[in-house]
Amino acid sequence: MSAPARGGEQIGGVAGELLRFLVPRRTVRLRLTLLYVGLFLASAACLLVITYFLVAQQLPQPVMLRTTGSGTAGTSQSAPGGELVIGGTSIATACAPLPGTPPAPGPAPGQQLSNCQQLVEQAAAGVRNGTLDQLLIESGVAFGIMAVASVGLGWLMAGRVLRPLRTITAAARRISARSLHQRIAMTGPDDELKELGDTFDQLLGRLDASFRAQRQFVANASHELRTPLARQRTLLEVALRDRHATNASLRTACERALAAGEQQERLIAALLTLARGERGVEEFEPFDLGGAAAGALAALRGEAGRRGVTVTADLGEAPALGDPRLAERLAANLADNAIRYNEPGGQVEITAGRRDGRAFLAVTNTGPVIPPDQLGRLFQPFQRLDPGRAGRGGLGLGLAIVSAIAAAHGADLRAVTRAAGGLAVEVVFPPPPAETAQRTEDRVRAMAAARPTMALCRWPRS
Repeated sequence: MSAPARGGEQIGGVAGELLRFLVPRRTVRLRLTLLYVGLFLASAACLLVITYFLVAQQLPQPVMLRTTGSGTAGTSQSAPGGELVIGGTSIATACAPLPGTPPAPGPAPGQQLSNCQQLVEQAAAGVRNGTLDQLLIESGVAFGIMAVASVGLGWLMAGRVLRPLRTITAAARRISARSLHQRIAMTGPDDELKELGDTFDQLLGRLDASFRAQRQFVANASHELRTPLARQRTLLEVALRDRHATNASLRTACERALAAGEQQERLIAALLTLARGERGVEEFEPFDLGGAAAGALAALRGEAGRRGVTVTADLGEAPALGDPRLAERLAANLADNAIRYNEPGGQVEITAGRRDGRAFLAVTNTGPVIPPDQLGRLFQPFQRLDPGRAGRGGLGLGLAIVSAIAAAHGADLRAVTRAAGGLAVEVVFPPPPAETAQRTEDRVRAMAAARPTMALCRWPRS
């Protein structure tokens, strides 16, 4: 059974190769070639038809002879005065004997003129038909030659037109994740194909930046996770190697190891929140941005008191659409960053409400002076203003999470450094759609009535 099967497979393979040879793959180049050939043949055929009719109009018309009142015969084309002409020359003039020539023996002069006119008419018809037939034959031969030539010319022109696409395809196959720095850099006229190449280069630039940021993020995350792990392992190893360890020293080592584990948990939770924010919002729900800020502030009241920072909040109704949990995390990160990186006795102002139909949240704090050229770094993962600020308990992910959550909601994030020190950050959410605006308003009012009143508060109270 195996031999027939192999023979069938061989026959099938040969048939497939023959079919692919007879029916070529329908590539873009083949389709363009057929399109060029079709357009050329249609134009050539129209040109030949027009030329044929124009030539036919210029040749003498083969019409039936008629007899005039004088007994002469001629064509239906007549000259002034009723004299019959053909080809611009009077037939009577053409057939009349030359002056001084004696009359020839034979039929009467009238009969001779009629016979001459018939012969001229037949000769004119023969010349016309012969000329048109020869024109058809020669035009057909030229049409066939040009049809064959148009296939080759169309194939060459299609290849020339598609040459930039082949360059882009070859570059796309050559470029990988390790060579995203390469570019096509197409030259030539500023047409659609060059625009396609430039767009591809821009895409490669964005991918290159994204890959580099991802690699840097992985390296930073590994470093941040390795530090508490190394600290935890060192504490445990020192405690175990101490032969004179007491219950108090072991307890202290365990507490410090637990603190390192808590730092790992906070870092992992922050990374998960960042990943969730970058993934985007799957389902948009109505929520009150002011209520989200109020809930975040309630959890940070003790932190503000320990650091001696005065927090002033003016939280009004701010209806928006999105993920309420992510919105509360955004408000919490902004408030925590403003409190944590502040000065003793500093100020934090938090405002929420509506402006031009859009919900906004603004957080302003005092603190160290931030160089304007360093502002963008603060919104990147694991980027701090200076190494000394890492000792304040921050993970370097707070503002990066804020940026990711704002982008997931389509919100505008604006940050400005203050000349006196500190930072002013404002997040403006897009307005709810018209069909859900009223429903969002009603739900926000119900949520605002259920939460504690925080229209205007100050911590600590003076």
